[in-house]
Amino acid sequence: MTTHAPQAAQAVTLPVSLDEAVAALSAMPAAVPVAGGTDLMAAVNSGQLRPAALVGLGRISEIRGWQYQDGHALLGAGLTHARMGRPDFAALIPALAAAARAAGPPQIRNAGTLGGNIATAAPTGDALPVLAALEATLIIAGPGGARREIPVSHLLAGVDMLRGGELIGYVRVPLLHAPQVFLKATGRTGPGRAIASVALVLDPARRGVRCAVGAIAPMPLRPLDAEAWVAQLIDWDNSRTIVPEALTAFGEYVAAACIPDPVPAEDGSVAPLPPAVLHLRRTVAALARRALGRALS
Repeated sequence: MTTHAPQAAQAVTLPVSLDEAVAALSAMPAAVPVAGGTDLMAAVNSGQLRPAALVGLGRISEIRGWQYQDGHALLGAGLTHARMGRPDFAALIPALAAAARAAGPPQIRNAGTLGGNIATAAPTGDALPVLAALEATLIIAGPGGARREIPVSHLLAGVDMLRGGELIGYVRVPLLHAPQVFLKATGRTGPGRAIASVALVLDPARRGVRCAVGAIAPMPLRPLDAEAWVAQLIDWDNSRTIVPEALTAFGEYVAAACIPDPVPAEDGSVAPLPPAVLHLRRTVAALARRALGRALS
């Protein structure tokens, strides 16, 4: 069953299932899906976006919870930041819970959703570096009950985009049962938009470290060489310790990989980084160092 807004029957559709939502989008190619609407409505109110129709996702109960599946958590795209910030969810995926709690003031956390954070793909989206570090995948719902799975990193990088009539239904996240940390720096005290963020995950089973840096580029950045380098220095067999100097070096390695020096000029000289960029690099280095230190402690 599908219901419609009483005063805009042709403008707003309110499906009650994922497949109904997909059918509505397929029938109205110009329609825009909306859940919490924290970013969408801001664009509408500012005049940047004029959608021909809206497909509201708020009544689809099947995507507002989570379940366990083969060593993974299957998270509904309709999970709000407020729900993910609660203790029971934090015990499941601590870094994602930390990102949800840092997503903004209460009105944003109560309305904003995991799927919206991914679909909007704003560089400052707090969940995005966490999902990149966890190597999460997306379950995409398509017309006719079709489902396909893609890495979240592929969607964020534009390698594999949503097709006509498709929606993000679920996010599949591996349950590592190992330390994971999310940290971010903002331009003011308290929750706010990140100027830089770092998600770091330890993977003892594969003796690996996964790190993603958010907010400084159009998509989260994975400093793969820095990950591989520091993983070799960790004492995985005993107390998972590392020398303090390696923590500092890791932070600098991550920052330099994500914010590299300028390309040398023809005469071989290298211009210094602008002060604001240098400050951002130091911020990333500090976040990466602290994240690894907390994960290992």
